[in-house]
Amino acid sequence: MDEREFLAQHFEEHRTRLRAVAYRMLGSLSEADDAVQETWLRLNRIDADELENLGGWLTTVVSRVSLNMLRTRRSQREEPFDVRMPEPIVDRTDGTDPEHEALLADSVGLALLVVLETLKPAERLAFVLHDMFAVPFDEIAPIVDRSPEATRQLASRARRRVQGESTIPDADLDTQREVLDAFLAAAREGDFEGLLEVLDPDVVLRADRGAVSIGASRVVRGAAKVARQAQAFSRLDIDVRPALVNGAVGTVTLREGQPFAIAGFTIRNRRIVEMNVFADPERLSQLDLVILD
Repeated sequence: MDEREFLAQHFEEHRTRLRAVAYRMLGSLSEADDAVQETWLRLNRIDADELENLGGWLTTVVSRVSLNMLRTRRSQREEPFDVRMPEPIVDRTDGTDPEHEALLADSVGLALLVVLETLKPAERLAFVLHDMFAVPFDEIAPIVDRSPEATRQLASRARRRVQGESTIPDADLDTQREVLDAFLAAAREGDFEGLLEVLDPDVVLRADRGAVSIGASRVVRGAAKVARQAQAFSRLDIDVRPALVNGAVGTVTLREGQPFAIAGFTIRNRRIVEMNVFADPERLSQLDLVILD
């Protein structure tokens, strides 16, 4: 086996971890794959004999690439206060694809990724690498050009934000499905009171710019307001199909046979506490929706 074949073999052993790091950093499978590919290209440009710890080197490089991509994206954003929905991972209701399971380890739900989108790039990297992948702060520090103590503070700020915003959902998928079925039935029938019964009083609905076409605000708070949005959405000529979205219950909505929106639901104590709707037509068209096969 020559050196290139050796590197390729060992790179493949690390690919899943690298993709998982990049997905948490970028909230996009397509961008994560780009970051992993760039990492492979950089590996091919160096002398592999100089590497003492291939796995650590690869994690550092994919983290740097992801950080640069994240900074570029933020600097180019025309409307910095938009809600940017992370790209969801969609599976059939009968189970998660094995390839997706590694990406969704540590309960990387859509709601968590939405919170990560609100962090500054350096905070996000420090939190992702340390809290999700147990990378020591002295190894993260050079990536963000900070001291280890300053890097620890970045992760701490990010952790407080995540803990303050995150909600621990009901783990039982059957319970989640019962609540979602009740919500969808009430929405189809225009049953306002029925919707209120399954919505938490402080429920939050987030939708990206694709939802604006149906008159939705980017962020809607409160059961009554969310119920009215659900009623408006249900009046469209659409086909709503159940799915697993980042390992939790969700829906894929079709309009005229084409993907129209993906919604992820966070359910706690048999109430919907959060809904995240991904509906940007351009980004939606790039997703591999196996549920539609």
